Amino acid sequence: MVTAPGVTPAVTRTARHGAGVRRASPQLVATALVVATLFALPGGYVVWRAATAGGDRLDLIASHRTLDPLWRTVQLGVLVSATTAVIGTCLAWLTTRTDLPMRRFWRIVVPLPLVYPSFVGAAAFLSGLTPGGIVHDLATAIGVDLNLRLHGLTGAWLVLTLFTYPYVYLPVAARLSALPNSLEENARLLGDRPMQVFRRVVVPQVRTSIAAGSLLVFLYTVSDFGAVHLMRFETLTQTIYRTRLFDQDRSFTLAVLLLGLALVVVSAERTIARRGARAELIGDRPALRVPLRRWSMPSLAVCSLVIGLALVAPAVSLADWGLFGWFRQRRGVSALRLDAGDLIGPTWNTVWISVVAAVVTVVAVFPVAYLLARHRGRLGGAINGAVVAGFAIPGLVVALSLIFWTLHASPFEFLIGTLPVLVFAYVVHFGAQAVGTSQVAVSAVPRRMGDAARLLGAGRLRRLTTVELPLMAPGLAAGGGLVMLSTMKELPATLLISPIGFRTLAVEIWNTYEASYLPETAILALILVAISALLTWLLVVRHSIHLS
Repeated sequence: MVTAPGVTPAVTRTARHGAGVRRASPQLVATALVVATLFALPGGYVVWRAATAGGDRLDLIASHRTLDPLWRTVQLGVLVSATTAVIGTCLAWLTTRTDLPMRRFWRIVVPLPLVYPSFVGAAAFLSGLTPGGIVHDLATAIGVDLNLRLHGLTGAWLVLTLFTYPYVYLPVAARLSALPNSLEENARLLGDRPMQVFRRVVVPQVRTSIAAGSLLVFLYTVSDFGAVHLMRFETLTQTIYRTRLFDQDRSFTLAVLLLGLALVVVSAERTIARRGARAELIGDRPALRVPLRRWSMPSLAVCSLVIGLALVAPAVSLADWGLFGWFRQRRGVSALRLDAGDLIGPTWNTVWISVVAAVVTVVAVFPVAYLLARHRGRLGGAINGAVVAGFAIPGLVVALSLIFWTLHASPFEFLIGTLPVLVFAYVVHFGAQAVGTSQVAVSAVPRRMGDAARLLGAGRLRRLTTVELPLMAPGLAAGGGLVMLSTMKELPATLLISPIGFRTLAVEIWNTYEASYLPETAILALILVAISALLTWLLVVRHSIHLS
């Protein structure tokens, strides 16, 4: 071993230990490799099926039947990403860097559209605009003949924009809250006006957050299933779902295209995140407040319009249909097609399967997070890439892969349509959400505490259970909570993989809406939204308020 002049090998080993370069144990590496292999299984199976299928792949890819939904998918993703970048950035700037009236209130409500699954939001908009819906009836009452029909690209763009802009708002608001105000003060002293300061100073400092949030929105949009289906806008997910039984070769080929598109987006997001970590500055003083003056009322109008459309309108529409059904039953006109069992059963299934998925996910990704936090290296980066790639695989593609894999893998036929396969799909699809928080939780435990326990004779397992895990628990719980929230709202994987008779709120909402039972849909959706709102407050909104 080569050491620096005047430095003993023992000192060098101590320095390397303090820097976090200690060699990982073979057991930890082997466990992390097994986890990465399992995460790569669905995507690898999709690629293998597409590569070994019969026919000419190039002709199929170059056909209009493939290129048309691909173009519609990219078109929708670009439009939604661009719109959410503008809306999310403007709202973040207004709520963090200006004297907007009721600023704290807006910081609470602006992220709340996250509580709506996109298909629930789409159903709420459509039901509100139909005859008998609250929007349609109010327009008729004031003499307006409302013939607006949301469908196609316009409807899908509007719905997905309203329910995904928080993915841009949250990182941009966090970055703006931490931005050093000295840069803006210097620009103002040099004579720049507020808009010039925003364009020349603020935007360059938050562009990585804007880009990262927009790419996440793009990834969400191209993998969306429910909203585009309700808006009758056929993207890759719709074509894959429609051809999964009678044209499997085409379905898997399209799934590979969707997988490749998603992986490109994830790679771009990680590149931007690494550049942002090197380039962005952090301030130690409160953020500079820009007086709005005559722009206060227009700014309030913008915030009110966005929140009215994204949060209030869907809630009012759902409440209207739910109360309509309840009053209809009370008057004896028509009974609701729901009883206590229809509410309690799906609600309980949604909660417990989400808790199980969250716990299994945290346990599965913990070795990966530990390897990344304590033992830096290329192997850890490759393993982390396999886990993150699972998030890039749309839930529909994960479900499609696991369905046909269990059908064709004779030793695993007994797993067809079982809960373990459903939980595995959730873990693969949402595992990346728990890796980041788990890695932070591991890094937050001082190494000296483990070293002290080791000197006192505690073994590796005892140090982990008695010293490290209690300190990591809050971060691990936060990662599990994010997985739980996403699992509750997941539709395509649950729709395709769940066992016969296993009903969740997402599936019941979908089935009742497809059967045109709007009051029943509204009641189920309100329950799901209430649970999601509680988790969103605990995991997202409250944390962002504390950071401001």
